[in-house]
Amino acid sequence: MSPDASEGGETLIASVQRALRLVDIVANSPRPLPTKVLAQQSGLTLGTTYNLVRTLVREQYLASECDGLVLGGRFPGLSDTKAAGVFVARVRESLHDVADGIGATAYLSRYQDGEVHLVDIVDAESSPRVELWVGLHSSAHATALGKQILAELTPGERADYLSRHVLEELTPYTIRDRELLLRQLEHPAAAVRDEQEYAIGYNCLAVPVLAPGITASLAVSLPADGPVPDTALIAEQLRRTANRLSLRLGAEGLSGTVL
Repeated sequence: MSPDASEGGETLIASVQRALRLVDIVANSPRPLPTKVLAQQSGLTLGTTYNLVRTLVREQYLASECDGLVLGGRFPGLSDTKAAGVFVARVRESLHDVADGIGATAYLSRYQDGEVHLVDIVDAESSPRVELWVGLHSSAHATALGKQILAELTPGERADYLSRHVLEELTPYTIRDRELLLRQLEHPAAAVRDEQEYAIGYNCLAVPVLAPGITASLAVSLPADGPVPDTALIAEQLRRTANRLSLRLGAEGLSGTVL
């Protein structure tokens, strides 16, 4: 369609249509989208896509992250949509708050369809992420992210999950005794920890993110051999961010998706 094509007696601006198409694709993506992938999905040339994205980022309708594009702060009508892209944009914003404020890599996991899934990660330069060599769906018993979610489930949901997953020994510190794990989950601390239970050299701290239809956890990973951190202060910072995210997800009715 030409830049000033007419449809039904109205003049349509093709460049605006293309830009809106890009925003719509990002809004419905469960993950940040690299510009090259966005070009492929939109059917536009890479050059056209880059030019439109540059404008949309400048105007804050999109935001550029290290792993792709998410919705920007000026995206209209956030409170009226349940698009997956809005969910991931809210999550990414909160993870940045944690990573920047605490100086540790931040993670968010989610319970959905009977499984624990990793939703997103934001890295902190001074504290690299844990190498996720075993998927979270198979290692919830050994991670703060997973244990925090299991602690929030109903007894029936928790029993169902544990009946379908073997408590694999990932490190010498992994809890493999079902009764011991259940006692931990039934009486969780204000912030759930794992101490080198998933990966040697890393401790993790997690707090709940709860909204209608959403059971999730927000966590940071900390090097086990570094300076002793103020875990009470870190937990408080995590809880503040988690509470804000819970309120926003609940108020906006966002359900989101996971990979």
